[in-house]
Amino acid sequence: MSKLVIAGGTGFLGNELLDFYGSKYNEIVVLTRGESRTSKNISYVQWDAKTIGKWHRSLDNADALINLTGKSVDCRFTKKNKELILNSRVDSTLALGKAINLVDNPPKVWLNASSAAISHPNKEENGEDFMLYVGQEWEKAFNSITHKETRKVALRISLVFGKDGGALVPLKKITQFGLGGKQGSGNQMVSWVHSKDFVGITNFLLEKNSVTGPVVVAAPDSKSNKKLMATIRKTLKVPFGLPSFSWMLKIGGFIIGTEPSLILNSMNVYPEKLTKNRFKFKYATLESALKNILK
Repeated sequence: MSKLVIAGGTGFLGNELLDFYGSKYNEIVVLTRGESRTSKNISYVQWDAKTIGKWHRSLDNADALINLTGKSVDCRFTKKNKELILNSRVDSTLALGKAINLVDNPPKVWLNASSAAISHPNKEENGEDFMLYVGQEWEKAFNSITHKETRKVALRISLVFGKDGGALVPLKKITQFGLGGKQGSGNQMVSWVHSKDFVGITNFLLEKNSVTGPVVVAAPDSKSNKKLMATIRKTLKVPFGLPSFSWMLKIGGFIIGTEPSLILNSMNVYPEKLTKNRFKFKYATLESALKNILK
């Protein structure tokens, strides 16, 4: 019997993992804040992502644990939302760490989400990089509990592009409305990964016993925002795109309830550990990824 546990597995990336691993494991347990239920070989087990409960037994005899738990960052970075973004990640990670120490046969490997911002510190206009701080606290929690029998890998995830979710969905929509020009200066770098490669990377890391510690989850093809938007327009065959200046993004972000720094901040990371271990990307270039997703 093989068993996989996914914490926070009901969102966009969780569904991608379930599509891939559904036929690869005899049993899959999804830890969710929703109601407990069962569908085929997938059991949804309720937890509060903070305190130890009966859910911790799900980790016993698991081959692997993948934790994606955390409040979406697609919101205004108010004081309340910042607390929720940080605490949802740190609390769930600490709870899983404690649970692993309570079971007789802990997971052989634990992949825990983190932020690629930690690999590329970037100062916002107000002198603060909140996502860098989140990444640091997230990994501090992850590393604070040791498990002799569990190999641990921190996934420093960049922007994920997919057909059914992720950062590309709103960019596609605004491009189709003729607003697909550069955003801000257009010089800020964008690191990204195709959702199928994200899943492939998790599978690679579950099987690659020699890999531990942080791993940058990004394609080896970072682009400037200006180049990204131009490639999206070309792929969608949209002849022009009006630019969005920083002040416009700040007003628009306030109206739609999202944080403009997610677009204006630069992120330029490289998957050095993956390439050294010979991981093969299906979509190593931006052009190939967009052609697959936007066709």
